[in-house]
This record gives sequence, structure tokens and C-alpha cells, in this order.
Amino acid sequence: MKIDRIALSGFRNYDEEAIELGPDVNVITGVNAQGKTNLLEAVYLLTGGHSFRTRFDRELIGFGCDWASILADVDSGGREQTVRILFRRGLRRQVTVNGAKKTSSELSGVMRAVLFSPDDLYLIKEGASARRRLMDNAISQLRPRYAKAVTDFNRLYENKTRILKDWREKPRLLDTLDEFSDGLARCSAAIIRYRASFAQRLRETAAPIHREFSGGREELGIAYKTVSTVTDPMASTEEIYYQICEHQERHRQAEIDSGQCLTGAHKDDLEISVNGTSARSYASQGQTRTAALSIKLAERDIFRAETGEYPVLLLDDVLSELDAGRQEFVLNRVAGGQTLITCCEDENISSRTGGRVFTVASGRIREA
Repeated sequence: MKIDRIALSGFRNYDEEAIELGPDVNVITGVNAQGKTNLLEAVYLLTGGHSFRTRFDRELIGFGCDWASILADVDSGGREQTVRILFRRGLRRQVTVNGAKKTSSELSGVMRAVLFSPDDLYLIKEGASARRRLMDNAISQLRPRYAKAVTDFNRLYENKTRILKDWREKPRLLDTLDEFSDGLARCSAAIIRYRASFAQRLRETAAPIHREFSGGREELGIAYKTVSTVTDPMASTEEIYYQICEHQERHRQAEIDSGQCLTGAHKDDLEISVNGTSARSYASQGQTRTAALSIKLAERDIFRAETGEYPVLLLDDVLSELDAGRQEFVLNRVAGGQTLITCCEDENISSRTGGRVFTVASGRIREA
């Protein structure tokens, strides 16, 4: 899987720009605030229409522009496909593949990518939402139905939360509470089943990578945590649903009293350990970075196992945050697929990987 060519119009700080990418490593250099991350954001949007930086399409449109577009020629599964995403102020985006209209979620069947940014180095130490986001981004590309389940869940969660916060002023809102709770439980059951399966794959794939990374000195553990009444998150969605309903019934009055939604997949987390000890609580900075790198490289390997080809790997200014040993480990493992690496300077990356080098300055891209 690779992008042969990508063209940006009115996207972020790009007026009109297009580049042809190499099939292996592509190094994107330039000082800060020139558009390097904007280019990676455009590539990532091709995987399912989601930005890793904003929820709002309007922020993707450049100043003084009424619209923005991403146009890319993608080689996926041995097929050449042309993807276009058009963003217009005040209107819904338009997505086409080879000229045919598609939904954003359908893009996951065309293009897949794994992103690794400096924020991901703190994946282990951050709150549970960061690890849920890791699962959501990965599973959505592999299982399009999952993306819809998450969208439905978020809508129901927002509605239920509004009821719990406003019912004292509008008591009749409580008449609809159970309906939203049931919908949330059904969506949660589907999400939990997907997440549990992915967490198992992640544990099996990341552990040997981490073992190699640490020279055999450390063992990485990953455990999926969800609603306490769910005894087996790998059970059928129907069984999980009934167990979530049990939790919901126990906490219904507590939700009303607190004004908070206490039951659902928004409570999920990945519990990560190193040598049997909580990484979040006790791991050193070096250990947390090694664990985060192992998890991201495992995500890439899972994609390959699922689809038969590597996803595009996006490394956004992450190598400068790593010591020489970790840099070499990452660069040695990116072979076999297309990689885009952003950095402030080339830092000899191209000579270490044999990749092509592009320079970005004020929204203009030139091959070095």
C-alpha cells in the first residue's frame, strides 16, 4: 500500500501543491510551522476522513479560502485508485473514489495508515482516553462497522449526558433516560467486543517486539479493562449487552444523583505493564517510550497480517525525541512499506534509510 501522488488545494497553509512520493522512506524536512505535519494530516485523512488534530472540517480550510481538497493516487491491494476529499465551508464534505461517491468510513477499505507522533510517546502515562483513541483509530481502519458503532455511541452518550445534567430543570427528560441507556448499552457491547479482540492481537504482537527492543530484559503486558460486570469481553455481543444492562441498573440512581454517565465503553482502558508492574505508575521514561514504540510497531504489523500489505507509516517529528538506539530500532523496522518521516533537519535519516528527501517552506514542497 502506498501513495503515488498527493495534491493539496486550499488545505491548511497549502494553496496549490502536489508531490510524487517514493515507495519506501520519504523524509519531509523544514523548520517548524511550515506545513510538514499538515501534509501528514492530509495523508491520514485518506484513511477514514478523521484528522488527528481537529474535529472540525472548517479548521482544515486555509485562510481566505472557501474550500479545500485532498486528491491522491493510491496503490492499494494491487489496484490504482484516485481518492478525493472536498471540504466546503458550511457544507458537508464530499468523498469520491475513482469518481464514485463514498462515505468517509468507506475510505478505510482503500487506504490505511499508522501514525506515530511525539504525543504517542506519552501514551502509557496519559489518561485512559489516549489508549481508547489508539484502539478506535486502529480498529476503525480494519473494521468499518466499528467506526459507525463509535459514532452512534458518541451521539447517544452526548444525549444521555445532557439529560443527566438538565433533568432538574426539565424533570420530564428522565422519561427518556432508559431509552438512551439501552441504546448506549447496545453500542457499548459491540465496541467492547471489537476492542477486546484488538487488545488480544496487540498483546500478542507487541510483546515480542518489546522483548527484542529491550534486549530480552523486559516483558510487556497489555490487559483490556471494561465494565466490571462484563466477565468475558470476548463473549457474544448479546451476552455482553445483558451484563452491561446489569451494571446500568445498579448505577442508575447514582447517575441521576451525580449527573454523570457511569456505564459504558467510555470507561474502557488498556492496562499496560512492564515485567508485571504497572507502566503508568512505575515505568521510567525510557521504558514508557520503548513500550509506546512497541505498541505502534505492533499496530503496523497487525495491519499487515489483516490486509496482506503494510499500511503507510507516518512518523511525525518523533525521531528527534528518541536516543540513537531507539532511532535505529525504528528505522530498521520500517523496511517493506511506505514511510513518511517529518523532521526539522534531515539528520542523516535519508542516508540511513536510502529515502527521498523533500523540503517544506511556507506551504511549498520541493524535492532536495
